[in-house]
Amino acid sequence: MIRVLLVDDQPLIRSGFRALLDLEGDIEVVAEAADGKEALDLAREHLPDVALIDIQMPGADGIEATRRIAADPALAGVHVVILTNYGLDEYVYSALRAGAAGFLVKDIVPDDFLHAVRVAARGDALLAPSITRKLINRYVAQPPTTGTRAGLEELTSREREAVAMVAQGLSNDEIAGRMVISPMTAKTHINRAMTKLHARDRAQLVVLAYESGLVTPRSF
Repeated sequence: MIRVLLVDDQPLIRSGFRALLDLEGDIEVVAEAADGKEALDLAREHLPDVALIDIQMPGADGIEATRRIAADPALAGVHVVILTNYGLDEYVYSALRAGAAGFLVKDIVPDDFLHAVRVAARGDALLAPSITRKLINRYVAQPPTTGTRAGLEELTSREREAVAMVAQGLSNDEIAGRMVISPMTAKTHINRAMTKLHARDRAQLVVLAYESGLVTPRSF
């Protein structure tokens, strides 16, 4: 059972998402919050698998709530998916930097929304295609951050290869196919790279790959 925390300051929006999630046999909405502070308190109380958080709320907004959840070791198993009406670059970048596992616009169709919840619960990175394009364009326009990320030099050549493919948005199965290894071995390479780079999840691994210059959009 996938346990979900809904966070949005508009009750009608929360009700709509809840009605959709409640129809699924493998998903349970365990709590609802109207702001970032309440979201943090309820996350600590219920330990959901996925927190669906609106980006713009009074008080602590979605990015601040995400940052606090990601910074709490007790909430390491909580995967945050940011929900917003806006597909703007600065929101994408800030949300991923804060520790979000995914970023979805609210006009997503129901089937894709439910798929997003399940993908996030597995710990995989999730970005809507329109958001991915904006994220890529940001890094095309700007050079990598100067300096080497701590741990980058410790990656093996196979781990670097796997990280590059994660940055392209490939799944473990797709990475395994390209590297001619088993999906379990691909997952091992990725997990080791995350550990060495102190990345919370795959989404953060993508950000670190771009920021360090290990991967550039032109390299695919």
